[in-house]
Amino acid sequence: MNVLHGKKRVLILSEGFGAGHTQAAYALAVSLEQRCSTIETRVLELGSFLHPTIAPWIIHAYKKTLTAQPKLYGRLYRSQYKKSLNRLTQLALHRIFYAQTAAIIQQWAPQAIVCTHPFPSVVVSRLKRAGLDIPLCTVITDYDVHGTWVSREVNKYMVSTEDVKNKLLGRGITAAQVEITGIPVHPSFRVAHDKAMIRQQFQLASLPTVLVMGGGWGLIGGDSLSEHLMTWRDRIQFIFCLGNNEKALTKLAMDARYQHPNIHLLGFTQEIGKLMEASDLLVTKPGGMTCSEGLAKSIPMLFYDPIPGQEEENVHYFTQLGFGEPIRSADTIANWLSMLASRYTDVEAKRVSNYHKKKMCLPSADCSEVIMQLLG
Repeated sequence: MNVLHGKKRVLILSEGFGAGHTQAAYALAVSLEQRCSTIETRVLELGSFLHPTIAPWIIHAYKKTLTAQPKLYGRLYRSQYKKSLNRLTQLALHRIFYAQTAAIIQQWAPQAIVCTHPFPSVVVSRLKRAGLDIPLCTVITDYDVHGTWVSREVNKYMVSTEDVKNKLLGRGITAAQVEITGIPVHPSFRVAHDKAMIRQQFQLASLPTVLVMGGGWGLIGGDSLSEHLMTWRDRIQFIFCLGNNEKALTKLAMDARYQHPNIHLLGFTQEIGKLMEASDLLVTKPGGMTCSEGLAKSIPMLFYDPIPGQEEENVHYFTQLGFGEPIRSADTIANWLSMLASRYTDVEAKRVSNYHKKKMCLPSADCSEVIMQLLG
C-alpha cells in the first residue's frame, strides 16, 4: 500500500450542484480524521477545482432551471431515472475531466476515492475501467437512487436506507457492494448543547422558535410561505437562514415585515446544528443532507416545494416514518404554529418521540467505518 509519511490518504470528490453533496464530503472527511489520526483527507468539488471559470456558470444555470422550471427538471429526472448517463454526457465528462482527474489522483496518490456526487463517480469509474486500481466508494446523498449513480466499477456504495439498497440490487449491483450507513452528517450534529446557552449566544428570546432554511437558493422571501409565517411573529420567534445568498439577506433586512424583535436573519453559518437544537420546528426544502441533519437533532420538520424527483422521495421517506410533514396548504402551517403557541408541550413530546424512533432506525455502520475497513 502506498502510504506517504505513515498516512493513508482518502480523496473525496463532490460537485457544487446543491450544497448537500459537498457538506456530506466534508462531514465524512472530519469523521474519518477524528476516528483515525493516520488518515488524511482531501475534499474537492471536481468541476470547480478543474474549471473555476466555467463551473459557476453551469451551476448557476442549474439553479435557475430548478427554481424557474421545476416541472421540467422533474420530467428529465423521471425520463432518465433507470438509466446511466447517456454516451454524449459521458463523453463530455471524459473530455472535460478525464486526463486532469487522472493527474490529480497520480499526484496525490490516495488509498481510496470517495464520491458524493454522481459526476465524479462516473469519471473515476471510467478511470478504473482503464486500469486504475484504487477502491472507489460512492455515497448516495438522498433517500432515492437515480440511474446516474449506478456503475459496476464502484467497489462500495454507501446508502441511506434498505429501500435504496434494494433499488441498487434491482439494477445489477451485488449485495456485497452496498452498505446501509445513512448519509454522513458532521460529527458536531451528534453533540448535545444546552438550549439556554445557544439562545444566549444567538441573542434569541425564550419563545417557541421556528428555523426556516432554503434561502441560499433564493427560496425565502416574498412568497406565500413567508407571509403565513409573518402573521405569527408576535407569538413565535423565527430564524431565517439565507446561506450564501447575500442578495436575499439584504432584501429581507430592508423589508419592514422582517424588522421585528422576534425575527432573526442569518447568512452563512457553520452552526446549523446548534440552531436546530435551539429551535422547536424546522421548515425547509427537503434536501437529503438537511433532512439527515434534522433527523440527527430529532427536530420535527415541515417540507416546502420539493424538487420533483429526489426531494419528493425524501419527503415520502420522512413523512412515512413520522419525522416530518409536507406543507400541503396554509392549514398545515397554521396547525403547527398554533400548536407551538398554545400547546407547546405537544411539540416537545413530538421531539422526544422522534428521538426514540431515530435510535431504532439508525444503521449499524457509518460511512467512515466502511472506508476504514477498505483501507485495512
